[in-house]
Amino acid sequence: MKKKFWLISLMACIFLVSGCGKSTNNQSVLKDVQQANTITWGVKGDVKLFGLIDVHDGQQKGFDVDMAKHITKHILGPKGRAEFVTTTSQSRIPLLKNRNVDAVIATMTITPERKKVISFSKSYFDAGQSLLVPKNSKIKSTKDLSGKTVIGVVGANSVQNIKKVAPKAKIIELQDYAQAMNALKSKQGDALTTDNGILFGLAVQNPGYEVRGGTFTVEPYGVAVDKGQTAFAEAVDKAVLEMQHNGEYNRLIKKWFGDVPGFKYKELYRQ
Repeated sequence: MKKKFWLISLMACIFLVSGCGKSTNNQSVLKDVQQANTITWGVKGDVKLFGLIDVHDGQQKGFDVDMAKHITKHILGPKGRAEFVTTTSQSRIPLLKNRNVDAVIATMTITPERKKVISFSKSYFDAGQSLLVPKNSKIKSTKDLSGKTVIGVVGANSVQNIKKVAPKAKIIELQDYAQAMNALKSKQGDALTTDNGILFGLAVQNPGYEVRGGTFTVEPYGVAVDKGQTAFAEAVDKAVLEMQHNGEYNRLIKKWFGDVPGFKYKELYRQ
């Protein structure tokens, strides 16, 4: 009898696909994180100012990381825990769909294409695409990119954008921003393109380069959650709104962008 009961239980687990004790995509992520008192976030590990692994202690640090910590406290309370999984532009959606993370906050632009497979909170940061070039470059804007080689990152929205504004430019796509920056340094390309906040972070790390071209797109960053997790997305929206009203949001903006040369951080303030 015990053997038969065990076999029935095993078959039930297989039928549920996701395994015993593990939530399926149809279950409430909000309820899951509340029960665990933990939100697992996908964050960048190679993007200074937003999500960069500190070589001294191995911890991710940046605006997105701090936002995740604050949002976690607002949703779960002061004892709520935020855990982090390093992601890239290419792996963000797979990590989310496979439930390796509960949410992604990783310089991710809200786009119609992405909304077909995942859901977003309302925008928590307003970025815009720019160019990073050597200081002695003659490139001033996207108008100067005809016949030039532009470096982008796989999975980033910026690659498709640059194809539209500079159709005669050659595009190289690399796996992450570290590779992209090394390619620019080794003159494999004439410019690197992505969102301005990311580029200013690269410019801080590499003094011989500067951000140019203004912003030629509007890139609203959103917290990504799996499809159908409306309650969780609404909880994130509520948390961000509370942060804006109590001044936490603006303090984080100043903390991470206030000392960046050329970055007009006060334009990002929200009330």
